[in-house]
Amino acid sequence: MNVSQSRVSGRQSRVTSPRLRSRARRPAGTGPRLLAAAAGLLVTVAVVQTLLAGVVAVKWALAFAALIALGELLRLNLPGDREAAPIGTACALAYALLIRIGPVPAWQSALQVVAVTGIGMTLGVLPHLAAGRPARRASMASRLLAVAFAAFVFRPLADTPAVIRHWWTAFAVLAVLVALAWLVNMVLEAAVRASVLRARLWVTFTDEVRVLGPLGVAVGSSATLIVFAAEAMGLVAVAVFIAPLLVTQVAFRRYAGIRATYLQTVRALAQVTEIGGYVEAGHSDRVSRLAVAVGRELGLSEQQLLELQYAALIHDIGQLSLPDPIPGGATVLVSPEDQRQIAELGAEVIEQARMLDSVAEIVRRQSDPCRDPAAVGTVAPPLSSRIIRAVNAFDDLVGSSANPSRATAVVGRLRLDTSAEYDPEVVEALARVIAR
Repeated sequence: MNVSQSRVSGRQSRVTSPRLRSRARRPAGTGPRLLAAAAGLLVTVAVVQTLLAGVVAVKWALAFAALIALGELLRLNLPGDREAAPIGTACALAYALLIRIGPVPAWQSALQVVAVTGIGMTLGVLPHLAAGRPARRASMASRLLAVAFAAFVFRPLADTPAVIRHWWTAFAVLAVLVALAWLVNMVLEAAVRASVLRARLWVTFTDEVRVLGPLGVAVGSSATLIVFAAEAMGLVAVAVFIAPLLVTQVAFRRYAGIRATYLQTVRALAQVTEIGGYVEAGHSDRVSRLAVAVGRELGLSEQQLLELQYAALIHDIGQLSLPDPIPGGATVLVSPEDQRQIAELGAEVIEQARMLDSVAEIVRRQSDPCRDPAAVGTVAPPLSSRIIRAVNAFDDLVGSSANPSRATAVVGRLRLDTSAEYDPEVVEALARVIAR
């Protein structure tokens, strides 16, 4: 298993090329800070301008600020480490799109909408900060800028005859603006995630649409209903039409809890192999983290990354059927037949859950070498299986070592085996991740 220095030296420059080193030094997370700074500057300008010009309809401004603060206090944690405030966002959008307050036209300016929204969000996040929970400034900034977009577009149109006299015209305008505002929110959220996770923007945007799209329908519908009901019902309309959002939040919380329970169960299964001495301590977690990083480098969607994470955590569960543990748990050292047996037994164990069939298939195919399908007459393994195969081999040979030269040598070895055993694209993505 030792790697010849002469064979690796010719490949080493590809692993630590200047381009990769410069990418490794590129700071991550600059995007969120810039977004939060832009939102903070906009709120500051809006507050100053509103105070100088005077607050229009003070009672309504205070009421909406309080409701936005309540919504921020009841913010929702979504799958994928996301944050949303459906009630606060719906109220902020409704305030931005108000046409009449009872019999009186709504005269608040776009800057007043931004000021009220910013103050309400700030007040709502203070209890979280006091309890030691972090403020997701980038997520708050995305929601605020989406509301600001709707306000700056609609407030000049709010007193036009077409909007005031014809409800169907007003409804069409509101529907379009609510959809565009939520689109702005999703684009900004996707850009933030792409910056933080070093993922592809189109992939993160698709994930945002899948996760936040259904929630956007509920938020937009509530905001539109509040706008039309405010003329007849006053502030009571706000209390009435945010009730469905409370039910929606309960459903989303339950879904997030189920997903968290699945991950905890999978992690517990992964620890069984470590406690039993079948694999090295920390092996499953290292393979999982590195596999997800490689999958993200290759543009896998969030759902695919979740399945990859599950499969990587329990890819060695089949070793529990072995009479004697493999030395060091390194399946890369055993014969191909034994690798296939371990993978098949692991897949059978996972299939007993009856909810992780796709994960079982990934684990089953992880032992298949990456050959030309036409040459062997079989279908190529799924990309997730190829990722686990390469990453598992890397960790089997590197282990918990932090020696860069050792990691470089192992990546060089994997490159030499890409003609049959490992996917060249996966190995190159692994090299880029390791270089960072």
